[in-house]
Amino acid sequence: MFSVPDSYLQLDEDEGDLIDLPPEVLSAIDQVLPSNDPLDRPDFDVVDYINQLFPNEQSLSNIDDVISSMTERVRVIDQEIRNVVRGHTNSGQDGKRALEEAQKSIVQLFNKISEIKGRAEQSEQTVKEITRDIKHLDQGKRNLTAAVTTLNHLHMLAGGVDTLQSLICRRQYGEIAMLLEGVMKVLEHFDKYMDIPQIKELADQVHKIRTDLAEQITSDFKEAFSAANSKKAIPSQQLGEACLVVNVLEPKVKRELLRWFVSLQLAEYTHLFGANEESAWLDNIDKRYTWLKRHLIEFEERFGRLFPPEWEVSERIAVEFCQVTRSELSAIMARRVSEMDVKLLLFAIQRTANFETLLSRRFSGVTLQDRRTAAAAAEPATPKESTNPFGEPEPEPKSTNPFETEEDAAETEKSVPAPPPPEPAPPPSDPFQGLISQCFEQHLNIYIESQDRNLSDLMERFSQELKAKGFPSAAAESSLILPSCADLFMFYKKCMLQCSQLSRGRQLLALTAVFQKHLREYALKILLANLPKQTVSGATGGSSGKTLPIDLKDLSNLSNLRDMATAGFLHNFQNLMKEGEIQRLTRDDLGRVCSILTTAEYCLDTTQQLELKLKEKVEPTLVDRINLGGEQDVFHSVIGNCVQVLVQDLESACDPALVTMTKMSWQNVESVGDQSGYVSIITGQLKTTVPVIRDNLAGSRKYFTQFCVKFANSFIPKFIQHIYKCKPVSTVGAEQLLLDTHSLKTELLDLPSLGSQVQRNAPASYTKIVVKGMTRAEMLLKVVMSPHERPADYVEQYGRLLPESDAAEFQKVLDMKGVRRAEQSQLLDVFRSSRPGGAAAATATTGSPEHEAGRIHRLEKLIKRRM
Repeated sequence: MFSVPDSYLQLDEDEGDLIDLPPEVLSAIDQVLPSNDPLDRPDFDVVDYINQLFPNEQSLSNIDDVISSMTERVRVIDQEIRNVVRGHTNSGQDGKRALEEAQKSIVQLFNKISEIKGRAEQSEQTVKEITRDIKHLDQGKRNLTAAVTTLNHLHMLAGGVDTLQSLICRRQYGEIAMLLEGVMKVLEHFDKYMDIPQIKELADQVHKIRTDLAEQITSDFKEAFSAANSKKAIPSQQLGEACLVVNVLEPKVKRELLRWFVSLQLAEYTHLFGANEESAWLDNIDKRYTWLKRHLIEFEERFGRLFPPEWEVSERIAVEFCQVTRSELSAIMARRVSEMDVKLLLFAIQRTANFETLLSRRFSGVTLQDRRTAAAAAEPATPKESTNPFGEPEPEPKSTNPFETEEDAAETEKSVPAPPPPEPAPPPSDPFQGLISQCFEQHLNIYIESQDRNLSDLMERFSQELKAKGFPSAAAESSLILPSCADLFMFYKKCMLQCSQLSRGRQLLALTAVFQKHLREYALKILLANLPKQTVSGATGGSSGKTLPIDLKDLSNLSNLRDMATAGFLHNFQNLMKEGEIQRLTRDDLGRVCSILTTAEYCLDTTQQLELKLKEKVEPTLVDRINLGGEQDVFHSVIGNCVQVLVQDLESACDPALVTMTKMSWQNVESVGDQSGYVSIITGQLKTTVPVIRDNLAGSRKYFTQFCVKFANSFIPKFIQHIYKCKPVSTVGAEQLLLDTHSLKTELLDLPSLGSQVQRNAPASYTKIVVKGMTRAEMLLKVVMSPHERPADYVEQYGRLLPESDAAEFQKVLDMKGVRRAEQSQLLDVFRSSRPGGAAAATATTGSPEHEAGRIHRLEKLIKRRM
């Protein structure tokens, strides 16, 4: 039970025997003895508790039962308190007694532990005495076994050395091969006994035997294949067994023997195709490869069984032949480079590539891999040193087993198998590729210069065919892309594959530069130069014969869209529009522009793919030097010029109608009727031109959308500028202009689908541009229609309808209204004073033009009824 110190108990004199406990004590009691009884709560209220027991007068009938229950509960609580007090009195004595018993148990436990420890030490000493003799016996057994094994090995080694010496004299290489291998394995067991003179003497004898065998076998081979007997040499069993001995000797012996033998086999080849022989030139390169084929067949028939299969002597002869051929061809081509032409070079490259493919199918290339491995092993390995000047060599990690002895650890180290060596990389699928043809790489400039000339001729042929056949049309052809474009990139692909087979380095970069040059030439000479040339007619209607000048010499050096703009092509077009009337493009001209656009789009996409392919073929270190971004910019500029020509052609068709609009007497308009004649002219021009462009750009939908967007961005500001020129304008005239503006707005919103049987929603970006621009024109006319007798109200309404306007535009609006100069000054002063620091402009943006467009809505309804 929980006990409370006397210091925590405080008696309240006013409340009798009530005890007031501190909050922390009450919290501890709640944690130890949780209770939901209201009597246990610290904030217990007697009156509330009685009211809960007797909520009304009827409940007083059981008051006797409640009193009896409370009395019984008080008795039970008193009994529990007495038990707790009595138990608390006896707890001190019980605790003291338990502490004494615990101390006695600890002493007894300590005595027992000491006794057990003593007995364990005695047992350990007894075990050591028992096992000491056993360890001595085990060590003696191991030493005796090692001595017997060593004596057996020594007997085998001594007998083997004597036997080998006698077999060498009789040249019995078959027995020597098996015995020498065993002797070498036995000699490995004596590596740690080399300080013993007798063992060292036997090891020296073995080394001398191996040296004598190498010299004797080499001498036998040279005698059998001497110059006098080379044609009549017959493989013997003795030489075949000698090859088995060579396998047991040092690898150097095998390499030197094979090098001598392969050189002997190619001696005839180096004589027949020497540098001064006529058959050594490239036009007789087939004779070189025919010689090797014939020689390998003869070699397999005569000496195929002489050498072990794993020696791959035929493949070694082929590899050496390739290296000798490469060296001799490089030397002779360097001396006779003036006699080389692209036809001869391609002939030699093609025949060499075919021969290398044949060798790759015949041989696995394992000897090439052995050469690379040997070359890599010959390079001295530089161990990585620590960069810490205070570092010390790290000790070898020791076993963490506390019961393992040093001998056990040594046995464990021996029993753990070493990690397996890494598996050799598989030979390449085409190991002989480039083994000979590398010599042609430094002369590929002849090939690249030839392809440059071929591409120039191809460009000229494309130009002549284009003049003869013309451009494809949407009605007659399924595609508007010029066929010459596909031919050009197919030629590029062929050249890239040919060059990448021979060189993936500098020469492929040079070929890429040729590609870049002719891509630009195609874009400028074939595409841009064939854009329709606009002619100018003067005021009298006669043609002045002026055409848009395009200087290909200047354009050939252009690299991006900014340079195209500075070339003056579109600038001259705009200047000529100011000088006179630009003649419209015909339907065929529109088709030609769209054909050039779609072709440039195809070239742009294919150039991107060509760049990716070139980066795959070139060496990884040169990938960053492959960049066709400038050529892609040129095609982008061609597309932009095509779109701009289409836009300006349509604008030029609408210009006369806009001029007509400015010449009308808007001050004398008496009533609002149907849309004006100039609107019908503009609508007719749109319905005539836009469907033709859309049909021709059916496969390039995004550029048709770009055309619509650019036309809207150009036409709408021009339309607003022509509205300013319509002055003075009466209120009724402004209403007629508002009706015309709304009609044009409707036509412009339907511009992408004009004349189309399939109705599509216009792109959101285009719709936003049209709505924003034409709404500004409508708000402008709304301002013109508003009365200006009260300057402050007029300026406030102007700020709401045209929140982004300035004083210059406000001046133009007043000129349209025909306001006198004196009134204009007053209105301008009010306008300027209403926008100090831009505060009025910010306030004006909070107003919505739609709230002031009641008359616009009425005009819209009028239009709908008449339609």
